[in-house]
Amino acid sequence: MNRVEYKQESKMAGKDSLNKSLILIMSIASGLTVANLYYVQPLLAEIAAYFHIGLGYSGLMATFTQVGDALGLLLILPMADIWEKRKLILTMLSGAFIFLLILFFSPTMSIALFASFGIGFCSVVPQLIIPFAVQLSSPKERGKVIGSIMSGLLIGILLSRVVSGFIGKYMVWKNIYAIAACCMLLLWLVLRFALPQRYGDSNIKYTESLKSMSSLLKQFPVLRESSIIGFMGMLAFSAFWTALTFLLQSSNYHMGADVAGLFGLVGVVGALFSPLAGKLSDKRGPRFTVGINIVVIIAAYVVFAFWGFKVSGLIIGVILLDLGIQSCNVSNQTRIHQLSDEARSRVTSIYMVFYLLGGSLGSLLGALSFQHFGWIGVCFVGFLSQFIAGTVHIRGSGHLLEIQMSRH
Repeated sequence: MNRVEYKQESKMAGKDSLNKSLILIMSIASGLTVANLYYVQPLLAEIAAYFHIGLGYSGLMATFTQVGDALGLLLILPMADIWEKRKLILTMLSGAFIFLLILFFSPTMSIALFASFGIGFCSVVPQLIIPFAVQLSSPKERGKVIGSIMSGLLIGILLSRVVSGFIGKYMVWKNIYAIAACCMLLLWLVLRFALPQRYGDSNIKYTESLKSMSSLLKQFPVLRESSIIGFMGMLAFSAFWTALTFLLQSSNYHMGADVAGLFGLVGVVGALFSPLAGKLSDKRGPRFTVGINIVVIIAAYVVFAFWGFKVSGLIIGVILLDLGIQSCNVSNQTRIHQLSDEARSRVTSIYMVFYLLGGSLGSLLGALSFQHFGWIGVCFVGFLSQFIAGTVHIRGSGHLLEIQMSRH
């Protein structure tokens, strides 16, 4: 079947191809592939001991994974507007499988760093799946669909730290990458038969699609607004999770890093509410839910500031933080996926690069603020990020476009 026939099939059957079973498969696939990015975080001490290097040097594995992910978002996602989506997703899963095995068998740190970069580069599957699902869904259900898939993604992020920490403590740390490779192989087999074949809606050349990404930011005020808010949300999220380990190891708690990973289980409670956020977004509009979730994130940091030295306060704050971040991310992506069918994957790429950069800066600010100003300094970072997000949200002009789109 050629490209023209694929597009004719897509128009005739595309909206009926997405059912509950496929949404569940996409959610699980997103969670398992995004977990590849976060297995390394609780294992840095074990990695340093294995390769006989310092802790700071072992941290490069996390850095290389993040850099690979950022480059993958920039270079791979625009392809989904042009190439056949199922084939592209399967190719990325194949690459992830290979690099995970390379890391499992790596005899030196240099090879491990190379594999880490490759793992990050190929772990863009969730950001390929989301616009794919949006293409298959009806406009009235897009928020709900995105919310369901984002739940799987966030659960994968939160549980990856718990699982890898457990394996690092009771087994050889490399085993997690052998297990992850097996998961990628299984996913390849499942998605090979579960996903329909769909081309993108754009006829633009790949090099032109890369050049067009800067113009998309100028063209769509909603994209600029959502990207900044997403940046600030992930900054607040990463600042907390980076500083949490330091807080638990302080004189207030005397707990280890393994306990910090267990708080990921608490965060799952917030993640499970994101489908409800998607439904609310479909009914009241995604911009409305973005504003609500900024308030929820602020409430989380109020709890952290006043009751962060109590376990109950941390638990309540984590639930609110993950609920607010996840729901805000769902609403932001619902907004940007309404902008252009032809540039849907490029728009996603731009948003996710902002999102990833926010997380990287949040990790840095979380560590530095705790080192110099303690837990209150971390809370200040969270408050400041949401003040900026709230200001952008209130002053944003993107809602005018959304109103016009809803009238049509």
